Amino acid sequence: MKKFGRGIILAVLGVISVGHAARDYPIRPVPFTAVDVDDVFWSPRLETNRKVTIPYAFGKCEETGRIANFARAGRLEEGGFEGTFFNDSDVAKVVEGAAYALAVRRDPKLEEYVDGVVAKIIAAQEDDGYLYTARTLQDDKYKPPGGKERWSNISGGHELYCVGHMYEASVAWYRATGKHNLLDAMIKNADLICSVFGPGKRTDPPGHQEIEIGLVRLYRITGDEKYLRQAKFFLDQRGREGNRGLNGKRGLYGKYSQDHIPVVEQSEAVGHAVRAGYMYSGMADIAALTGDQAYLDAIQRIWHDVVGGKIYITGSIGQSRHLGEAFDEAYKLPNRTAYAETCGAVANALWNYRMFLLFGESKYIDVLERIIYNGFLSGVGLSGDRFFYPNPLSSTSGASRAAWFGCACCPSNVCRFVPSIPGYAYAYRDDDVYVNLFIAGRASVKLEDKTVNLTQETRYPWDGSVKMTIDSDKQAEFALCIRIPGWARNEVVAGDLYSFVGKIDQKPAIKVNGKAVSLKMDRGYARIRRRWNKGDVVRLDLPMPVRRVIAHEKVEADKDRVALQRGPIVYCLEWPDNAGGNVMGLMIPDDVALAGEFRKGLLGGVAVVKGKAFTVARQKGKAESVKTACEFTAIPYYAWAHRGAGEMTVWAARRENAVSPMAAPTIAFKSKATASYGGTLKALSDQLEPKSSIDHDNRYWHVCPHKGTKEWVQYDFDKVYEVSKVKVYWFDDTGMGACRQPESWRLLWKDGDDWKPVKNKDEYGTAKDTYNTVRFEPVKTSALKIEIQSQEKFAMGIHEWIVE
Repeated sequence: MKKFGRGIILAVLGVISVGHAARDYPIRPVPFTAVDVDDVFWSPRLETNRKVTIPYAFGKCEETGRIANFARAGRLEEGGFEGTFFNDSDVAKVVEGAAYALAVRRDPKLEEYVDGVVAKIIAAQEDDGYLYTARTLQDDKYKPPGGKERWSNISGGHELYCVGHMYEASVAWYRATGKHNLLDAMIKNADLICSVFGPGKRTDPPGHQEIEIGLVRLYRITGDEKYLRQAKFFLDQRGREGNRGLNGKRGLYGKYSQDHIPVVEQSEAVGHAVRAGYMYSGMADIAALTGDQAYLDAIQRIWHDVVGGKIYITGSIGQSRHLGEAFDEAYKLPNRTAYAETCGAVANALWNYRMFLLFGESKYIDVLERIIYNGFLSGVGLSGDRFFYPNPLSSTSGASRAAWFGCACCPSNVCRFVPSIPGYAYAYRDDDVYVNLFIAGRASVKLEDKTVNLTQETRYPWDGSVKMTIDSDKQAEFALCIRIPGWARNEVVAGDLYSFVGKIDQKPAIKVNGKAVSLKMDRGYARIRRRWNKGDVVRLDLPMPVRRVIAHEKVEADKDRVALQRGPIVYCLEWPDNAGGNVMGLMIPDDVALAGEFRKGLLGGVAVVKGKAFTVARQKGKAESVKTACEFTAIPYYAWAHRGAGEMTVWAARRENAVSPMAAPTIAFKSKATASYGGTLKALSDQLEPKSSIDHDNRYWHVCPHKGTKEWVQYDFDKVYEVSKVKVYWFDDTGMGACRQPESWRLLWKDGDDWKPVKNKDEYGTAKDTYNTVRFEPVKTSALKIEIQSQEKFAMGIHEWIVE
């Protein structure tokens, strides 16, 4: 058993002793344990996470065998491995979240339960410190990537990723309870890894980054510099000449795992967004603790690349699901097919907070705030037990949060991230006290020679009025640095990716003890230095008009569209509130007035945005559309998908050419569509023109994962019609997915109870990127059916099926 001295106590309190690090982040965080939250917005969410999400996640880990895997690996019970090879990490993250909850509020029942989980984790550890249940339990029925040999598939096996999360959990558990059993086990594991990987040993870096963050946390808690060196070694090995992949290029894994060039040479965010975010966070830690200028320069270059063209207005990252949850090229920010993974939002938040600690600029907290109120928060339902994995910014058919996932990284990340949010509210440097987030409650900031107690009162994010009271017993001189959010300074995010339409004349204002003070701005903070007395009051007033946001002209998906923002909240239009559910047929012109209105009984209490708009609808048999004035209501994006399935969009049309007009009452539109398999049947008759067969932003019906099969799709008309022509636009996503144009097809008509082939005059075409028209001898019928034979090894789909 390791014995910890004074150094470990200092680390627990967030003060790294000189003996542990000659340098560190110049700005230090105020731990969440020093922040007592009493907030209209965050208090209910913290309680829901503690009472619902964490117990629920443990229950799912029990139900899916994740916890049993540890017990079986430790020979506490019989059985083989269940689930996916990276499932150990989910248990670790839920333990970490439980530890954070316990650090704030004692809960003997929860602590006793986690004691049991920890005991199973420790039992699963092999004698030399190795811990990876997928390999310990591998047998004839289950083998992890790489088979029975340790470290045989570092690129995809997640051995190092899983223990990285274990390291974080062990530190959190020790800090919350003082129990070092899990920490001792993880130190033993880290010692094993340090003996296997390093100069003159194995040099392959992890495929999925995370262990770097965990190793730094072990270094902070123990003071043992070998863990810091090991974290830097793993990062330094990425993209090296000596590590060559099968293609002969530098690095073993390529861009997807940020292993294409050395990390200090990287300037663009590429590959899997979560891996990238964790890596950039680890790089920030190394930069802070070693002073490595090349690391500092690299993460700044990469940050500008992200905010300059690869971040959603919600703060999410990961533009493409088709590239494997990855970054795409700059300005490619699709809305309906956005991946914007919840874990990516967490990783981006972790990285941006570290950037603030390094450089002290509010632009990093601006991104962090955008994430936590929008891109992250949408990932968990109001009930606390339903979750999104991807977080699209548009939906033509609606979505519902899932109870759990086979890959449950997102729910488990929710467990640990929510209770950590108060820890991002305050920070300090020398005698500068930073107020980053506006969350009601009380904070205790321990400076070198004084303690500053500060109370916030606010209804933020619904109201921009913030009252701060100095509660310190003694008079003290220090600087209070209050973040003035970018959105209050006419800046959406740093750079020109997004901009507000017009500027507001209202400016943020600060009063100290009732007297107005001029804002002396320093890197986005209003800095007020004075001798403070107990009871001194600072009032911050942030005007919160509704703002229109437009994207850079190179963002094709947002061209001629507008997003709405009020304070830090990004809004969306959702089907229950607008145009009979036809959100995509709505247009909000630039000249209509917009107003905010708080609705206590809606979605847990939210401020909505209201205004006038127009619906745009097609007319049967006419080229021109018809516009009709209407009212619209927008809700916070994070709250969508709580009222059933239907259309939603963050980016509404601001000009008529961007509208998807409501469908005309054609034969197809008035029909009931059914099929052998698949959903989104409304796509067949929505009259939305695809740009090409591969257009993922346009709705389509498909039968994936059915491949090489015979399928059918059918229209049942609202009455008998005489018809003589159909047009079919095939969906084909060659290069991105598994759908191809069909091998063959034919059209049948219903004659009484019988289905008969039509007498076609044209060939049954399968061309891509166009309508395939088939004329046939007129028939009077109540239904048509298309029978389709998919290509071998491929599925098929249809964008549009027109009947005339």
